Formats: sequence, C-alpha cells, structure tokens
Amino acid sequence: MPNIDLILGADHGRRRSVRTEPTQRRSSQRLDALLDAAAEIVDELGFERLTTQMVAERAGASIGTVYRYFPDRVAVLHALRERSVRRYRERLAEAVERAELAAWWDVIDVALDVCTALYREEPGFAVVYAAPREASDVDGEPEIAHRVAKLLEHEFGVNDDAEVRLRLGVALEIGATLIHRAFVRDAAGDERYLVEAHRVVRDYLDRELADRLAESSAA
Repeated sequence: MPNIDLILGADHGRRRSVRTEPTQRRSSQRLDALLDAAAEIVDELGFERLTTQMVAERAGASIGTVYRYFPDRVAVLHALRERSVRRYRERLAEAVERAELAAWWDVIDVALDVCTALYREEPGFAVVYAAPREASDVDGEPEIAHRVAKLLEHEFGVNDDAEVRLRLGVALEIGATLIHRAFVRDAAGDERYLVEAHRVVRDYLDRELADRLAESSAA
C-alpha cells in the first residue's frame, strides 16, 4: 500500500459538522468561503469570540446562509477543525512521499515539520489544537497515531499494536502542544519551542519504544 494511502485513508468515525453537505461546485465554494471567513476571525480574535454573525459579515453572506450549513458557532469550529486536519493529512502525505525515509524518526520529524508549516501557512490552523473538539479517535487513541503507526509498520517493520499507538499518540500530542505554544508566544513561531518539540518527542519515543524499535531494526 502506498504511503499516501496510509496517511490519508478513510476517516474512522468522522463527525459530520456540516448540516447540509454541498453537492454542487457552487455550494462547495460557498461553504469554503464561510470557513475561510471563520479562519480569518479565529486568527484575529481567537476562537472564543467567533460568532455566526461575524462569519456571515466577513464572508459577505446572509446569516441564513450560515445556518443552512451550521446550526451554531460550535459547528463552525468543528467544521473548520475538520478541514484543517484534512489539509494536514494531505500535506503530510505529500511530504512523506517526497522525503527519503532512512529511519523511523524521519516520519515523526516530517509530521512535526508539516504541523509547523501549517501554523504559518494555513489560516485558522490553531483551531486544531486550541478549540474544543469531539473525539475522533480509534480505540481511544488519536486517528493520526493509527496512521503513523501503519506507516512505521509498512516502512520499518515496527509492529502496529496498542502499545505503539499509545506511545505515538502521546508523542504527537506533546509535539503538537509545544508547536502550538511556540505560535502563542510568537506569531512567527518561537524557535526555542519548535526545537524542543522535536527533541522532547524523540527523547520520549527513544525511551518508551526502545525495545520495539530495536526489534524492528534486528528484523
């Protein structure tokens, strides 16, 4: 299975935040315009102050158009988060395809770098980690941990089991939190926190998955 499929795959238990799924190109463009407006507001004011009226005004749409897709502001935030997560997976899949994966750490390194890049380039990306969210996990672990575990198994023979997914889930949450903190401290990303994100995550995985990684190397 190609790496891109391991990263993208099918969403397990995806939450449908949009009240009316767009079926035509024009409707999809309208929905994207609403989410683009929400992303701008989140970056300017924070997700706590976002309202459906703000979204309508920023997008140049009626409040009725907003309610056609979203019952409330929380649904807007969920939909924005879903879009940002989807774009993260797409960028990660592309980055993994381009990268030379010489060791298991290269996969984690790329995942953290893509997260950092999207903070800089994707409007509203902070909502992925800052806004309230519903669980979209599989067996209690983050969806992305399952995807990365599958990739490590495919590329390096690291056995994809509950323990590996737990450790990957913890590691990626730690890394994402430090990256988020870097952009809270500095709009350009506090380089000290970005460096620490990589160091702390690698130290953690080296310690907690040492036996598993040694087994895969021996195999």
